[in-house]
This record gives sequence, C-alpha cells and structure tokens, in this order.
Amino acid sequence: MLKKLSLAAVSAIAVASGAFAAGDAGHTHDVQFSYEGPFGTFDQNQLQRGLQIYTEVCSSCHGLKFVPMRTLADEGGPALPEEQMKAYAAKFPINDELSNPQLFDKETEEYRTLKPTDNFPALYSANAPDLSLMAKARAGFHGPVGTGLSQLVNGIGGAEYIASLLTGYTGEEKEEAGTTFYENTAFPGGWIAMAPPLYGEDVEFADGHSNELHHEAEDVAAFLRWTAEPHQDARKRTGFVAVFFLVILTALLYLTNKRIWAPIKRKG
Repeated sequence: MLKKLSLAAVSAIAVASGAFAAGDAGHTHDVQFSYEGPFGTFDQNQLQRGLQIYTEVCSSCHGLKFVPMRTLADEGGPALPEEQMKAYAAKFPINDELSNPQLFDKETEEYRTLKPTDNFPALYSANAPDLSLMAKARAGFHGPVGTGLSQLVNGIGGAEYIASLLTGYTGEEKEEAGTTFYENTAFPGGWIAMAPPLYGEDVEFADGHSNELHHEAEDVAAFLRWTAEPHQDARKRTGFVAVFFLVILTALLYLTNKRIWAPIKRKG
C-alpha cells in the first residue's frame, strides 16, 4: 500500500534529486577490505561489528528486507552461533508495523516476534532507502571522464562509497524548502538530507576493536557489502575449483594431442 508523503518529504526528495543530477559525483576514498581480490574473504569479526552498528544505529530508519535472519549464522557471514542468531531474531524490534503485514498474527491481533526464517523487517515510515542491496546499487569509482576504467582496478566501490559517505560530513548545514541539508563530500551534489548517523564511539565492541568514526564506517560498509552478496566466499571457492579442473583438462588435452600427432610428425 502506498503512503502519502508530507510536503517536506516531497520537497526534500525533489531538492536531493536535483542535487544528484546537477552536482559532482563526490569524493570516494579507497578502502582495503579483506574480501577484495580473488583470494579475499569476509572478515567474520568485522561483519559482526557491522551487524552491531546496524542494529544499534541504522535499524531505526533503514531496513534489510531482502536479508533472511537465518543467514546471520551462515559460514562466510557473521557466523553467529545458532542459538544466538535465534535470540537475535526474537528480540529484533518491528519499528514500522504497517510495512510488515506478514508478521501480524490475526489470532492474537499482535505482531509476532521474528523467526530465523523471516527476513529483517521492512522500513518505509522514515522515507529512508532499504540497505539490503545498497553496496551493489551504488558505485564509488567512475572515472576517468566517465569511462569507468578505474573500476577495473578498484572495483565498483559500493562499500567504499558508503564508508566515504558516513565519514564525509563537514559539519555545515543549510535549510531549503523546510528541510535541513548537511554538507557531505561523498554525496553527489554535496548536500544530503540525512543527518550524520555516526560520530565515533557510538557503540562498544565486544572484541575491543577501535570504535573511531572511520572504523565504524568501514565495519558497517563491509556488513552491507555482505548483505548485498552473501554468497561471495562460496562463489569464489567454486570458481577456484572450476579453474583448477579446467587447467587439468587443458593439460590432459595437450598431452593427448601430442601423443596422437607424434607418429605423424616423426614421419614428416
């Protein structure tokens, strides 16, 4: 069911769209994530920290409607113990009830708790985008001159864009059409309607890792990269096996070819 947006929200969307179209692409700094490259894998501890940041900070506005709760226990992801994953799902709040009718229990007339088979709740009331695929939907690297050649070296850069956005606030503000905008060096056009969500020291990590702003930004960016492609590690392993067998097959074909043609070449 579609919801009516307030005049301020419509104005914010219009102004933001204009800024996106007319402004520069913004600055995205490169980050050396552990999953990059053909041999890279997701850092389980980093994904768990990113999940914590999403839960304690981001989930109040942004949903992950395409991410099943059960995948938090999968290998190659945060890999939470089974019981911990089930407890996390049961305690996860439903902040936007109207957007999650499938969770409404008609017998009790209440919203039931989440199960491992459920996806994260959807959130539309905050007019904020869903983050499930955000790291794949955004590109951090484009140039030179719109050719996209830098993507051959740096990748698409969706996670880098997210990390740069979270650390790109300058502290400057302005108001247009009744909406407050915040200057951000990474956002196209330079101004964004979202207030800074992270300031550093927003959460306390159980593993004692630094909670400075750039570390928090990188952790949640890596987590969102995993939500966008949760089977990346398995896909890489499958690719290695396929390449290995192709190399063996190529070698066998070469030796077979040499053996078949050897007598004819000797006669020549």
